[in-house]
Amino acid sequence: MAHSDALTHISLPDLIRLQADARALKLPSARPVKTRQAGLQQSPQRGRGMAFAEVRQYQPGDDIRSIDWRVTARRQAPHTKLYEEERERPVLLLCDLGPTLFFASTGAYKQVRAAQVASLLAWLALWAGDQVGGIVFNQRSLSVLRPARRKKSVLRLLDTLADHQQQPGTQPETTSDAATANGLDQALAEARRVAHTGSRIFVISDFLGITEDTPTLLGALARHNSVSAIRIVDPLERELPSNGRFAVAGPEGPVWFDAANTRFQEAWRRKVGAHEARLEHCFRTSGVASAMVSTGEEPTVALKALLGPGGRIG
Repeated sequence: MAHSDALTHISLPDLIRLQADARALKLPSARPVKTRQAGLQQSPQRGRGMAFAEVRQYQPGDDIRSIDWRVTARRQAPHTKLYEEERERPVLLLCDLGPTLFFASTGAYKQVRAAQVASLLAWLALWAGDQVGGIVFNQRSLSVLRPARRKKSVLRLLDTLADHQQQPGTQPETTSDAATANGLDQALAEARRVAHTGSRIFVISDFLGITEDTPTLLGALARHNSVSAIRIVDPLERELPSNGRFAVAGPEGPVWFDAANTRFQEAWRRKVGAHEARLEHCFRTSGVASAMVSTGEEPTVALKALLGPGGRIG
């Protein structure tokens, strides 16, 4: 997917080229299901709302729950409301490109995977006829791109993704966990203001800096929208090697650790376990489904499990 020189930072041309990978995710659509219920149109799409279309005279087989009693009384004949499945809805992509994502022990940096996932979803949403928008943020800034159904809007989103990444050869700015977390919380609060009811929202982050406010913010967003969390993870963050000395880049230079040190291993496991428990609680209480994308795998592989038949993101 990404060229060898795009493992730490992925450029706008690389993100545009992901159209080909997005097309590979569009599997043959399932056959439409027919129904006699009034207002339901044949469609391979699922998970959309129903929009009012028109009122017509009642026909045998129509759902009596769809009868328009006001029109029926006025015209002295049964009339029923017809609905059609909404073909267009806002898809909002929240993409975290903060300093904790400028890291990987294998594959591509987390910020590259996050940008790739957001780009793939943007292309798929555009081709599905949806409006595409995003909120892209790091430790310095937060950019809001309101959903629109235009290729130009997707290209603007991709350009923002490329621009907000930490550049190779520079040290990420020193920030506290609270500052990093506040970026996520601010993006969630902004999404609630921007998103229309019924939006499809993806929150793409490593979720390393969640706060006590994060579950509430996620839950408020999920109350009137369909929200999924996509975790960008690195294998080293979940389990250390059994032995060997390793260096991890830090704001003041490399930090060395000995993986064979049993006390260090135990302290690491406790920290990882505590964070996983907090995150599981966060997603459970907010009612948000989650999926993981590893730095060591291509996002198309992980997204296949998340997407529905035909590459739909419903």
